[in-house]
Amino acid sequence: MTSTLEENTKFTEQELIRINKLEELKKISIPPYPALEYKTTAVIGDIISHFSQYENKTVSIAGRVMSKRLMGRVAFVEIQDLDNKIQLYIHLDSIKTNDNADIYNVFVKKLLDIGDFIGVEGFIFKTKVGEITLHVQDIKLLSKSLSPLPAVKDDGEKIHFAFNNAEQKYRQRYLDLILNKNSREVFKKRTHIIRFMRNYLDNCGYYEVETPILQPIYGGATARPFTTHHNTLNQELYLRISNELYLKRLIIGGFEGVYEFAKDFRNEGMDRYHNPEFTQVELYVAYKDYKWMMSFVKDLLQRLTRHICGNWKIKKEDGEEIDFSTFETYTMSEIIRKYTNLDIDTMSEEALLYAAKKLNIDISSYASYGKIVDEIFSAQCEKKLIQPTFITDYPIEMSPLAKQKHNNPKLVERFELFINGKECANAFSELNDPLEQKKRFEEELKNRLKGDLEAMQMDDDFVKALMYGMPPTAGVGIGIDRLTMLLTNAKSIQDVILFPQMKTI
Repeated sequence: MTSTLEENTKFTEQELIRINKLEELKKISIPPYPALEYKTTAVIGDIISHFSQYENKTVSIAGRVMSKRLMGRVAFVEIQDLDNKIQLYIHLDSIKTNDNADIYNVFVKKLLDIGDFIGVEGFIFKTKVGEITLHVQDIKLLSKSLSPLPAVKDDGEKIHFAFNNAEQKYRQRYLDLILNKNSREVFKKRTHIIRFMRNYLDNCGYYEVETPILQPIYGGATARPFTTHHNTLNQELYLRISNELYLKRLIIGGFEGVYEFAKDFRNEGMDRYHNPEFTQVELYVAYKDYKWMMSFVKDLLQRLTRHICGNWKIKKEDGEEIDFSTFETYTMSEIIRKYTNLDIDTMSEEALLYAAKKLNIDISSYASYGKIVDEIFSAQCEKKLIQPTFITDYPIEMSPLAKQKHNNPKLVERFELFINGKECANAFSELNDPLEQKKRFEEELKNRLKGDLEAMQMDDDFVKALMYGMPPTAGVGIGIDRLTMLLTNAKSIQDVILFPQMKTI
């Protein structure tokens, strides 16, 4: 090792020891980072599940060293792949040697560390205590680990890995995944959730598409955007808060069913249910309405839950069960009346604002009627909706992109799905009247002038597209992160996002 490395204060004492070992490996012609393909003939999980098929058979496997115990002429090493661990039995007299090194006494005993990746070949057997083990006949170093895994020793013998601090887990997800099998299972399930939903939508004949992440006008939701600047165009651009208006342009263009798994970005607060960067799937289907979409979403989620969980029920940590076999439905006015005794259908904006403040809801005196209703619902009702519940018939002021109800123009054809106290899906019968849409955008601009920074902008090009005609259309957005939280019993959205946003330290 060079003196430069020795003097580099960025390395810990343990890292410097391992860097010395790296140099020793090179001296005995064992490359610490060999350029090779290591061919495996089995995976650990299959060996454990089908031991009788592998007993006394020679196999090659690979993985990360998670423990090492030396007992004279024998070493017991445990390696781990993505899903499982297996014990290795390494005997001095059993493994191959090379011309420059005593593999057992020099490499296995002295230079092999916990965290290293190795490939091993040998035969499968069971020990006297019944543990499935690989008797190693050949061992190759595949990658040297220079930083030790965070661990403590019990009585100087058994190693326990300690990596449970939530902030550390989010900042160093790679260590979380190495040391916590539960975390690996959560992200495997997330992959299965997305794959199932994609297959479901594909089987319905809908097309997966891609729409811009950088947008000249942000829209499709009420939220504050992230802003950037394009040097060549010399104009401001925005990270999308939604892909809705682009997907509806595709319906106008002739597609009859389109969806996108989209990364969206909202410059809002962060908590256990909100991350600035999040994932949702949005789906738009021509010639349908919100009632059809309600049945569609119910069927999709019931099938998904059975696929992921094995049945329609999810048991929460507090013992309560969420049952996907039934979905309740309330109108917005019904649910507010149920939990507050307020009759929003008969109340003026002034009376509603007074009632909200009496309920200790912090709300601006300039808030619109729709904003007041939204705040009352969020504060008094939302967290009580544990079982799957559709909320319908939203005030028009809350839904600038939804079609009015034909029998009550003050309301729109919209539903939101709430599960475990949080919104999981939002759907409309999409507004396809270009003149009405322009009017709604103008109302949003008025709200912006009053101080509502989340109000939508005017999107003239979208209105222009609507002028060419859009068929009756149902649209929905389903939050992938919250859905994953639900199906994995995760406590925080940061637990289901591989690399959540964190403040730089």
